[in-house]
Amino acid sequence: MERGELLYEGKAKQIFATDNPNLVQMYYKDEATAFDGTKKGIIKDKGVVNNRVSCLLYQLLARNGVPTHLVEQLDERNVLVKKMKMIPVEVVVRNIIAGNLAKRLGMEEGSPLNSPIIELYYKDDDLHDPMINEYHIRAMGWANDSEIEEIKKKGLQVNDLLCQFFDSIGIILVDFKLEFGIVDGQVLLGDEISPDSCRLWDKVSLEKLDKDRFRRNLGQEEEAYQEVARRIEGALG
Repeated sequence: MERGELLYEGKAKQIFATDNPNLVQMYYKDEATAFDGTKKGIIKDKGVVNNRVSCLLYQLLARNGVPTHLVEQLDERNVLVKKMKMIPVEVVVRNIIAGNLAKRLGMEEGSPLNSPIIELYYKDDDLHDPMINEYHIRAMGWANDSEIEEIKKKGLQVNDLLCQFFDSIGIILVDFKLEFGIVDGQVLLGDEISPDSCRLWDKVSLEKLDKDRFRRNLGQEEEAYQEVARRIEGALG
Protein backbone atom coordinates (compact mmCIF):
# COMPACT_ATOMS: atom_id res chain seq x y z
CA MET A 1 0.00 0.00 0.00
CA GLU A 2 1.52 3.31 -1.09
CA ARG A 3 1.74 6.33 1.17
CA GLY A 4 -0.04 9.38 -0.22
CA GLU A 5 -0.30 13.03 0.73
CA LEU A 6 0.34 14.34 4.21
CA LEU A 7 -3.07 14.87 5.83
CA TYR A 8 -2.01 16.02 9.29
CA GLU A 9 1.13 16.62 11.31
CA GLY A 10 1.07 16.74 15.08
CA LYS A 11 3.76 17.01 17.71
CA ALA A 12 4.67 13.33 17.66
CA LYS A 13 3.17 11.86 14.48
CA GLN A 14 2.33 12.42 10.83
CA ILE A 15 -0.80 11.07 9.14
CA PHE A 16 -0.70 10.18 5.43
CA ALA A 17 -3.40 9.17 2.97
CA THR A 18 -3.22 5.72 1.35
CA ASP A 19 -4.78 4.26 -1.78
CA ASN A 20 -7.58 2.96 0.46
CA PRO A 21 -9.91 5.84 1.47
CA ASN A 22 -10.78 4.03 4.69
CA LEU A 23 -7.19 3.65 5.89
CA VAL A 24 -4.37 6.06 6.74
CA GLN A 25 -0.69 5.58 7.51
CA MET A 26 0.64 6.93 10.80
CA TYR A 27 4.35 7.78 11.13
CA TYR A 28 5.96 8.14 14.57
CA LYS A 29 8.54 10.91 14.97
CA ASP A 30 11.39 11.26 17.49
CA GLU A 31 10.43 14.84 18.40
CA ALA A 32 9.48 15.34 22.04
CA THR A 33 7.40 18.26 23.25
CA ALA A 34 6.02 19.38 26.59
CA PHE A 35 3.99 22.23 28.02
CA ASP A 36 1.81 22.63 24.90
CA GLY A 37 4.84 22.53 22.63
CA THR A 38 6.82 25.28 24.36
CA LYS A 39 9.56 22.79 25.27
CA LYS A 40 10.98 20.79 22.38
CA GLY A 41 13.69 18.22 21.90
CA ILE A 42 14.60 14.84 20.42
CA ILE A 43 14.52 11.47 22.16
CA LYS A 44 16.51 9.03 20.04
CA ASP A 45 14.33 6.26 18.56
CA LYS A 46 11.29 7.45 20.52
CA GLY A 47 9.15 6.90 17.44
CA VAL A 48 10.35 3.33 17.07
CA VAL A 49 9.67 2.53 20.72
CA ASN A 50 6.26 4.21 20.82
CA ASN A 51 5.11 2.51 17.64
CA ARG A 52 6.05 -0.95 18.91
CA VAL A 53 4.72 -0.39 22.44
CA SER A 54 1.42 1.02 21.20
CA CYS A 55 0.90 -1.79 18.69
CA LEU A 56 1.52 -4.46 21.32
CA LEU A 57 -0.78 -2.79 23.84
CA TYR A 58 -3.53 -2.22 21.25
CA GLN A 59 -3.35 -5.89 20.26
CA LEU A 60 -3.68 -6.81 23.94
CA LEU A 61 -6.69 -4.52 24.32
CA ALA A 62 -8.34 -5.85 21.15
CA ARG A 63 -8.00 -9.41 22.44
CA ASN A 64 -9.84 -8.27 25.56
CA GLY A 65 -12.78 -6.59 23.87
CA VAL A 66 -11.57 -3.03 23.28
CA PRO A 67 -11.83 -2.17 19.57
CA THR A 68 -9.07 0.09 18.23
CA HIS A 69 -8.06 1.80 14.99
CA LEU A 70 -5.02 -0.48 14.55
CA VAL A 71 -4.86 -2.51 11.33
CA GLU A 72 -1.20 -3.54 11.19
CA GLN A 73 2.33 -2.40 11.96
CA LEU A 74 4.10 -1.75 8.65
CA ASP A 75 7.65 -1.21 9.88
CA GLU A 76 9.56 0.34 12.78
CA ARG A 77 7.94 3.76 12.46
CA ASN A 78 4.80 3.26 10.37
CA VAL A 79 1.45 1.74 11.21
CA LEU A 80 -1.72 1.31 9.17
CA VAL A 81 -4.88 2.46 10.97
CA LYS A 82 -8.54 3.03 10.22
CA LYS A 83 -9.47 6.54 9.14
CA MET A 84 -11.76 7.96 11.81
CA LYS A 85 -13.71 11.06 12.65
CA MET A 86 -11.81 12.03 15.78
CA ILE A 87 -13.61 13.22 18.89
CA PRO A 88 -11.63 16.36 19.93
CA VAL A 89 -11.52 15.27 23.56
CA GLU A 90 -8.63 13.83 25.55
CA VAL A 91 -9.77 11.27 28.11
CA VAL A 92 -7.37 11.16 31.06
CA VAL A 93 -7.62 8.33 33.60
CA ARG A 94 -5.80 8.77 36.90
CA ASN A 95 -4.96 6.13 39.51
CA ILE A 96 -2.40 8.03 41.60
CA ILE A 97 -2.02 11.71 42.44
CA ALA A 98 0.63 13.12 40.10
CA GLY A 99 1.34 15.82 37.57
CA ASN A 100 -1.39 18.33 36.87
CA LEU A 101 -3.74 16.80 39.45
CA ALA A 102 -1.17 17.22 42.24
CA LYS A 103 -0.58 20.83 41.20
CA ARG A 104 -4.28 21.71 40.99
CA LEU A 105 -5.13 20.17 44.37
CA GLY A 106 -1.93 21.25 46.13
CA MET A 107 -1.01 17.67 47.00
CA GLU A 108 2.18 15.67 46.96
CA GLU A 109 2.67 13.17 44.17
CA GLY A 110 2.42 9.48 44.89
CA SER A 111 -0.78 8.94 46.90
CA PRO A 112 -3.11 6.29 45.43
CA LEU A 113 -6.67 7.41 44.74
CA ASN A 114 -9.60 5.58 46.31
CA SER A 115 -10.97 4.99 42.82
CA PRO A 116 -9.87 5.98 39.30
CA ILE A 117 -10.64 9.52 38.16
CA ILE A 118 -11.71 10.35 34.61
CA GLU A 119 -10.97 13.87 33.37
CA LEU A 120 -11.95 15.32 30.00
CA TYR A 121 -9.97 17.97 28.12
CA TYR A 122 -10.69 19.82 24.88
CA LYS A 123 -7.85 18.96 22.50
CA ASP A 124 -6.43 22.35 21.46
CA ASP A 125 -2.81 23.31 22.14
CA ASP A 126 -3.45 27.00 21.51
CA LEU A 127 -5.97 26.96 24.37
CA HIS A 128 -3.71 24.73 26.52
CA ASP A 129 -6.15 21.80 26.36
CA PRO A 130 -8.72 23.23 28.81
CA MET A 131 -10.58 20.87 31.12
CA ILE A 132 -14.20 20.39 30.12
CA ASN A 133 -17.14 18.24 31.17
CA GLU A 134 -19.90 16.26 29.48
CA TYR A 135 -22.09 19.34 29.15
CA HIS A 136 -19.47 21.08 27.03
CA ILE A 137 -19.06 18.03 24.79
CA ARG A 138 -22.81 17.70 24.31
CA ALA A 139 -23.42 21.43 23.75
CA MET A 140 -20.58 21.77 21.22
CA GLY A 141 -21.68 18.70 19.30
CA TRP A 142 -18.35 16.93 19.69
CA ALA A 143 -20.08 13.69 20.74
CA ASN A 144 -23.58 12.55 21.64
CA ASP A 145 -24.70 11.06 24.95
CA SER A 146 -24.10 7.44 23.97
CA GLU A 147 -20.64 8.26 22.61
CA ILE A 148 -19.75 10.15 25.79
CA GLU A 149 -20.79 7.18 27.90
CA GLU A 150 -18.85 4.85 25.61
CA ILE A 151 -15.56 6.75 25.87
CA LYS A 152 -15.87 6.85 29.68
CA LYS A 153 -16.72 3.16 29.84
CA LYS A 154 -13.86 2.26 27.53
CA GLY A 155 -11.49 4.49 29.49
CA LEU A 156 -12.17 2.55 32.68
CA GLN A 157 -12.02 -0.79 30.84
CA VAL A 158 -8.62 0.10 29.37
CA ASN A 159 -7.48 1.21 32.82
CA ASP A 160 -8.45 -2.13 34.40
CA LEU A 161 -6.70 -4.14 31.70
CA LEU A 162 -3.53 -2.06 31.60
CA CYS A 163 -3.17 -1.74 35.37
CA GLN A 164 -3.14 -5.53 35.62
CA PHE A 165 -0.76 -5.91 32.71
CA PHE A 166 1.72 -3.26 33.82
CA ASP A 167 1.65 -4.63 37.37
CA SER A 168 2.67 -8.02 35.96
CA ILE A 169 5.83 -6.46 34.46
CA GLY A 170 6.75 -4.43 37.54
CA ILE A 171 5.33 -1.06 36.46
CA ILE A 172 2.74 1.19 38.11
CA LEU A 173 0.27 2.81 35.72
CA VAL A 174 -0.06 6.22 37.37
CA ASP A 175 -2.24 7.91 34.74
CA PHE A 176 -2.67 8.03 30.97
CA LYS A 177 -4.40 9.80 28.08
CA LEU A 178 -6.68 8.27 25.47
CA GLU A 179 -8.25 9.60 22.29
CA PHE A 180 -11.24 8.15 20.47
CA GLY A 181 -12.82 8.38 17.03
CA ILE A 182 -15.90 7.20 15.19
CA VAL A 183 -16.04 4.72 12.28
CA ASP A 184 -19.44 3.65 10.94
CA GLY A 185 -21.09 4.71 14.18
CA GLN A 186 -18.67 2.71 16.36
CA VAL A 187 -16.40 4.32 18.95
CA LEU A 188 -12.80 3.13 18.49
CA LEU A 189 -9.67 3.79 20.50
CA GLY A 190 -7.26 5.86 18.40
CA ASP A 191 -3.92 7.68 18.70
CA GLU A 192 -1.41 5.72 20.84
CA ILE A 193 -0.63 4.35 24.27
CA SER A 194 3.08 4.76 25.04
CA PRO A 195 5.53 6.37 27.48
CA ASP A 196 4.54 9.63 25.77
CA SER A 197 0.91 9.34 26.85
CA CYS A 198 1.26 7.50 30.18
CA ARG A 199 2.93 8.05 33.53
CA LEU A 200 4.76 4.83 34.31
CA TRP A 201 6.73 4.23 37.51
CA ASP A 202 8.88 1.25 38.40
CA LYS A 203 7.11 -0.66 41.20
CA VAL A 204 10.21 -1.01 43.35
CA SER A 205 12.28 2.11 42.79
CA LEU A 206 9.40 4.43 41.72
CA GLU A 207 11.74 5.60 38.96
CA LYS A 208 9.87 7.47 36.23
CA LEU A 209 9.83 5.57 32.93
CA ASP A 210 7.93 8.08 30.80
CA LYS A 211 7.96 11.57 29.27
CA ASP A 212 8.19 13.19 32.71
CA ARG A 213 11.92 12.53 32.39
CA PHE A 214 11.90 15.00 29.49
CA ARG A 215 9.41 17.43 31.07
CA ARG A 216 11.40 17.64 34.31
CA ASN A 217 14.93 17.51 32.86
CA LEU A 218 15.69 14.21 34.58
CA GLY A 219 17.70 12.85 31.67
CA GLN A 220 18.00 9.24 30.44
CA GLU A 221 14.75 9.51 28.50
CA GLU A 222 15.93 7.06 25.85
CA GLU A 223 16.90 4.46 28.44
CA ALA A 224 13.54 4.78 30.22
CA TYR A 225 11.53 4.35 27.01
CA GLN A 226 13.67 1.38 25.99
CA GLU A 227 13.15 -0.24 29.40
CA VAL A 228 9.37 0.00 29.05
CA ALA A 229 9.59 -1.52 25.58
CA ARG A 230 11.87 -4.31 26.80
CA ARG A 231 9.43 -5.35 29.53
CA ILE A 232 6.39 -5.19 27.26
CA GLU A 233 8.19 -7.12 24.50
CA GLY A 234 9.15 -9.74 27.06
CA ALA A 235 5.53 -10.25 28.03
CA LEU A 236 3.74 -9.75 24.70
CA GLY A 237 6.30 -9.85 21.90
